[in-house]
Amino acid sequence: MGEAAKKQEKFKYKDYLTWKDDFRWEIINGIAYCMAPSPSSLHQLISGRIFGYIFNYLIDKECLVFAAPFDVRIPLNNERDEDIENVVQPDISVICDRSKIDKRGCLGVPDMIVEILSPATKKIDLQDKYFLYEKAGVKEYWIVDPINKTVFAHILGEDKSFKKASYYTSSDKIRVSIFEDLVIDLEKIFAGIEDIEY
Repeated sequence: MGEAAKKQEKFKYKDYLTWKDDFRWEIINGIAYCMAPSPSSLHQLISGRIFGYIFNYLIDKECLVFAAPFDVRIPLNNERDEDIENVVQPDISVICDRSKIDKRGCLGVPDMIVEILSPATKKIDLQDKYFLYEKAGVKEYWIVDPINKTVFAHILGEDKSFKKASYYTSSDKIRVSIFEDLVIDLEKIFAGIEDIEY
């Protein structure tokens, strides 16, 4: 994900809605980033497996899960929708307040976000999005590394900051903190991926 070659310094959601090119964009703190046009096969496989776990768990429950491309507009200062300066497309978003969901995606903060690292997005996911999601109040943020077969799970503490990340490897099982009984087996998530291109 390279910084967008746009002349304007700051962008808002109203600008985002006018972009008609073939690229996918995100805006973080008003800065536009051009995303890779299509994620790798490995990225999609890992994302799909995690999404499947969560989707199956949420059948007949109030919360919903969405996979990218799915716009999440995050207002930080009660700004109007068109003036929002943070529009992201997380790989996976879990939203338990259905009033946040509209025809354009999500207006508000998801309860859980999962991002799958790729060479193009690594810095954004580890830094820019980490601080955005923490400030916005995302309850649980997973950063998944397909190459090292690891997950860093960040849980929002009572002080409204992420606790020290819990580190998991492919032999671990993770209990999703926002739910009482959802456990994801990483051995199944990362199984048989060695021959899939990153």
